[in-house]
Amino acid sequence: MKIANTDKDFHPESVDLLLIQGAREFGINISEGQADQCIGYLTEMIKWNRKINLTAISNERDVIIKHFLDSFSFCRGFVPLPDLQLLDLGSGAGFPALPIKIAFPEICVTMVESVKKKSSFLRHIVRKFNLLNVEVIDKRAEDLPHIHVNRYDIVTARAFASMIMIFRTAIKFLKPGGLLILSRGPEENVSDDIISSFGLVIDSRNELTLPFSDYRRVIWAFRNCATVPRGTV
Repeated sequence: MKIANTDKDFHPESVDLLLIQGAREFGINISEGQADQCIGYLTEMIKWNRKINLTAISNERDVIIKHFLDSFSFCRGFVPLPDLQLLDLGSGAGFPALPIKIAFPEICVTMVESVKKKSSFLRHIVRKFNLLNVEVIDKRAEDLPHIHVNRYDIVTARAFASMIMIFRTAIKFLKPGGLLILSRGPEENVSDDIISSFGLVIDSRNELTLPFSDYRRVIWAFRNCATVPRGTV
């Protein structure tokens, strides 16, 4: 597979070129093998979607942009270093955790999805593509055992209605200095008082438009500024 044009205005026709070129917009260089894994994941998702509701998006091009490239956009808020511990809350069909894991296989990923059929799909993808250091937990986030408290460098979430709800759920899982990474609409905001009330500070805020679309998002990174892990005092 060869990409002859790396201009931002390049519009690839095939989904694999769309994926590779779109990832490059976020500074992520995925190999042909990693692209093949993503396309295989997409194919399995479409198959399973006939039986269980994984996504309302059925067009392959839209899935690449609104699920895979949106997942890669989370990396605007953090650096996926080896052995980094990432917790994804409400994983659904696996976004953003699985595309990030495929692109950066040396990170460790825990996905929390309480709907059994969806968690079965996630385990199927993990087995099919032999993804190592990935755990799927079919519980609600509030029911996770204490071993997960203050454990993670990064927490991600897509499926929550409001940032305040995410703060309430996610903060206890972050290490001191850890980052909560969210992708939200450009119209959404949250006050500094609310942010600080959860022991967080804004680490970065990146406005972007997903490649090959007019789909606007904001990637928020909130840092846990607590010096003492919650639950230890």
